[in-house]
Amino acid sequence: MARRRLLLDGEAVPSLDAYRARGGGEALTIARRLGPDGVLDELEISGLRGRGGAGFPAAVKWRSIAGGGDGVGERFVVANGAEGEPGTFKDRTLILHDPYQVIEGVLIAALAIGARRAFVATKAAFAPQVEALTRAIGEITAAGWADDVEIALVQGPDEYLFGEEKALLEVIEGEEPLPRLFPPYVYGLFTVNPQMGWSAGAGRTARDTSEVASNPTLVNNVETLATVPHVIRNGGEWYRSMGTPESPGTVVCTVSGDTVRHGVDEFELGTPLEEVLLELGGGLPAGRAVRYVLSGVANPVVRGPDIGVPVSYEGLDAIGSGMGSAGFVVYDDRTDPLELATAVSRFLGVESCGQCPACKLGCTEITAMLTTAGDEGYGPAELAVLDARLDRVTDASRCFLPSQEQRVIRSLLPDLRDPAARHGAERRGLLVAEIHAWHDGRFELDERQARKRPDWTYEPG
Repeated sequence: MARRRLLLDGEAVPSLDAYRARGGGEALTIARRLGPDGVLDELEISGLRGRGGAGFPAAVKWRSIAGGGDGVGERFVVANGAEGEPGTFKDRTLILHDPYQVIEGVLIAALAIGARRAFVATKAAFAPQVEALTRAIGEITAAGWADDVEIALVQGPDEYLFGEEKALLEVIEGEEPLPRLFPPYVYGLFTVNPQMGWSAGAGRTARDTSEVASNPTLVNNVETLATVPHVIRNGGEWYRSMGTPESPGTVVCTVSGDTVRHGVDEFELGTPLEEVLLELGGGLPAGRAVRYVLSGVANPVVRGPDIGVPVSYEGLDAIGSGMGSAGFVVYDDRTDPLELATAVSRFLGVESCGQCPACKLGCTEITAMLTTAGDEGYGPAELAVLDARLDRVTDASRCFLPSQEQRVIRSLLPDLRDPAARHGAERRGLLVAEIHAWHDGRFELDERQARKRPDWTYEPG
């Protein structure tokens, strides 16, 4: 059966004229006819869930931002394209393929929540994506589609936490990517209310009453927003005809690691993970078998016997894992669970901003324990200490990073406790890092990650 693609269908879209020829702009016209309530109703019918990792129902989030009346202040829309999750290349792929659908989705979101300013954020290092988004924003604005919505492109740093929504707002405001305490729907952009961010809005004074309100801000991943025009143009019920009842629609998956090749493509939700790995990755080399699959570094590992699981929120949740941003990194049967745990923990420890005890006294200490373990690993007493640190690592955290540490490392603990699970494993110099480039059918990782320090500087290379 032919694959149903929405976001990656056909050839790449080079211009607004080409986008129009595919029906681009029709959704915005329909959205203006439906009005905010009609758009929110269609979004609710569609069952669209956020594609940034959490899978939160989009309609619920949008309604929470739209509600509250004028007293809560100005609303903003933020498209999050600050991709940095290890194993993920889908945002960069869809932006290059069709940036116009992202911007149309931003405009529909602005209409639905009553926003007059929107920001599209990506890393400055993603030069082709920056060029594509600049072109799309310029052409759409010049064509009059934006009406009275001002759209700005924000080019941010390489740090992993730039993609965390509370840190993303800090960058838009000209600060470093250090997560503030309150989420964007509670404390949004450009307000001087006390917010317990790392700088607490230092040096800013209110210019008008909107800046002393909460200014609720809608932050959605670019894949979520790119999906919105398809939902509005074709209807929520049409969108529900794909995927599963709990996970409607399609998702853009990335496969990398020990597979024969690497790749990115779009699949209906509910497709077995094994099928995704085979179609994008070509399976494993002869004689090798899947031992672990990581869905980024936010969810417990998927083990080899479970790769028949449906790629859906409920499917992966049922086996104790999660879909995240559908970036699947495959590790074969040579993989040492201690080396994998150490590589994940080091990535999270180094990428932590160090604002709160959870990371200062948790993630970094767990990394140190795993790094100093010898070839024989740890005995029961040391593993009990590691387990206790994992119990407390999320205490007083202001972002999800320590929870990621807890979820991934704890899922590998049974194999760290079992000497047989490490028998025959090889030390392979595993690197957990952001995908840097795609070359000759394989992804290249950012090799600088191995030299990165906890203060986000680098050892000389």
